[in-house]
Amino acid sequence: MSRITATFSKLKEEGRKALIPYVTAGFPFAAITPSLMHGMVEAGADVIELGVPFSDPMADGPTIQRAGDKAIANGVGLSQVLAYVAEFRKKDQTTPVVLMGYANPVERYDQIHGEDAFVNHAAAAGVDGVLIVDYPPEECEEFAAKLKARDMDLIFLLAPTSTEERMQQVARVASGYVYYVSLKGVTGSGALDTSAVEAMLPRIRQHVSVPVGVGFGIRDAQTAQTVGQVADAVIIGSRIIDLLDNQPHEKIVPLAIDFLRGVRKALDA
Repeated sequence: MSRITATFSKLKEEGRKALIPYVTAGFPFAAITPSLMHGMVEAGADVIELGVPFSDPMADGPTIQRAGDKAIANGVGLSQVLAYVAEFRKKDQTTPVVLMGYANPVERYDQIHGEDAFVNHAAAAGVDGVLIVDYPPEECEEFAAKLKARDMDLIFLLAPTSTEERMQQVARVASGYVYYVSLKGVTGSGALDTSAVEAMLPRIRQHVSVPVGVGFGIRDAQTAQTVGQVADAVIIGSRIIDLLDNQPHEKIVPLAIDFLRGVRKALDA
């Protein structure tokens, strides 16, 4: 059983919802990521999504694009991201870590380090799940099997435009959880229509047996609480990046803790 599955099972027993914060690795400072991850756990995060910086993201809005550009300027790529996870694991052996990113860095990593290097090195570092935005489910069965053999989950996005057929394709290969993109658009865009989310989740659950997390557009504790009433997890990314952008080094972790504690309290209310 993966750490992600174990975490969701425990939360279900406790009648609680997962809080999944996202941060771009290497943002806003190259070496702050492990400390920031520990701070998020201290504040009540159940799973951490760690963005792999990439120069040409297709699903990320301007906020996360900007964070990725800063991380790349800080010299952070996939090798450094794996090193951050390994550093985090020295003190935390229980909180699941999901890498979120794009095909290009993963495939380039294998070109440089050898076949299946990404899967092997991610497992060795302590990664628990992988979400590759531009990997379609119908082309991922072999990759999913390799991850599963190392107790890692392959996570997929579903959207308001996803057809029943696409949900079935995702259900065949997804594990850990699925990430429901609550908006038509990029990360951090638009106002969240919680009634539309509420209507969509039963459709998804007809096909998908793993937990469903909702992200893209959750910006405060109140929205998180509303979404948490229907979803298994609440995913927050752009709001955290906005909060930390242009802040001095010493304020980064305290700001993240303070914000996430408020969300955690609302989710548990």
